[in-house]
Amino acid sequence: MTTTRTPPAAGYLESLLAGQPTLPASPLSSLNALRAEAVDRVGALTVPTIRDEEWRFTDLSPLTTQTFQPVRGRDLHAVVDIGPFAVAEAASRLVFVDGVFAPELSQVAADRTVVANLAAADAAQGEIVARHLGRYVEFRNNVFAALNTAFVHDGALIVVPPDATLGAPIHLLFVARETNAASYPRCLVVAGRGSAATIIEDFVSLTDGAYFSDAVTEIAVAENARIDHVRVQRESGRAFHIGNAAVSLAAGSRFQSVSVTLGARLSRYNLGVDHAAEGTTCAVDGLAAIGDRQLADTHTSIVHGRPHGSSRQLHKCIVGGAAHAVFNGKILVHPHAQQTDSSQSSRNLLLGPRARVDTKPQLEIFADDVKCAHGATVGRLDDDAIFYLRSRGLSDAAARNLLTYAFGAEIVDRIPVASLRQRLEATLLAHT
Repeated sequence: MTTTRTPPAAGYLESLLAGQPTLPASPLSSLNALRAEAVDRVGALTVPTIRDEEWRFTDLSPLTTQTFQPVRGRDLHAVVDIGPFAVAEAASRLVFVDGVFAPELSQVAADRTVVANLAAADAAQGEIVARHLGRYVEFRNNVFAALNTAFVHDGALIVVPPDATLGAPIHLLFVARETNAASYPRCLVVAGRGSAATIIEDFVSLTDGAYFSDAVTEIAVAENARIDHVRVQRESGRAFHIGNAAVSLAAGSRFQSVSVTLGARLSRYNLGVDHAAEGTTCAVDGLAAIGDRQLADTHTSIVHGRPHGSSRQLHKCIVGGAAHAVFNGKILVHPHAQQTDSSQSSRNLLLGPRARVDTKPQLEIFADDVKCAHGATVGRLDDDAIFYLRSRGLSDAAARNLLTYAFGAEIVDRIPVASLRQRLEATLLAHT
């Protein structure tokens, strides 16, 4: 007799979807259709395992053995103090608590830029949502992107008008408060022709417990526009964080990204940048600073599909304790993308004998008139440098912290928001 068993991961997906029918219908028919398609895709997909090449260093079984549900129908925001996470320079701020929009904690500058909750999009904004939402992050073959799309309701909608240059950053703050909660942060950023803006995407925690954040961000940059994107993940050390982001670049546009990973027991960040037109530029920088038994996995894909594009990438990992960092970066140059100029570097610092890093920078080039390079290094703190600092009066711990800070500061210094940069520098300086 043969007994058919449901794989544990399949049951896990069913348990996550159990909260989906409680979502109110959206007035945007395109959003309702997108959610329905995503639910179908979740039913057809499975949770990746280490047998999948793209996940072979990231074991998701600790995630799939826990039960998480969305937080709905409660007073979520009355006792939330976001003061420690405020960005002084930000003129506009959207706050979401356990995935639910908190208007009383948010503020919006009085200008032409749309900074709004996705669920409250009006008819004109609805056309933009229908044109862009779900178009860049591929959810049909990505179970976590599909889960996020199945729960799309509240989310950050940023629409920068053509030729507008925003002097102050926009802060998107996602606060985790409830243990055992599942939240699905969603961001859609649409930059009009010739515009410029800085967006801060910030994931923080008010609990030390376990919870699940499944985030998706889509950014469309029109002709000659520029977006600076800062992503900071500083969640609970027991949390699980899966992030997917995709960027589409039109002719002459520029995208600069700095991502900093500090929190979560297990995190994965997938970033894809599509150079969809001629003369585009991107700079993608990242830092993962982890310890204890954390796992931080970063996968990036930069696709050059048209001529005269350029890209620069520097990713650094600082790994202490028994932590494990993963970096997989791919640069793909299509046959018609002549005169592409691209470089990629992965640099990694191990702070102890049990720390581990797996790094895999990749180039796939199908054009012959290009300038491309990549490389990777893995090492430990220099004994001579430690000795020098100790000879100048620093303790061993202070010398190691200073050298660790110097290694990571190259990335943090690229954040174009002074108060956030200083706060992260202090965190990095205390890292052991």
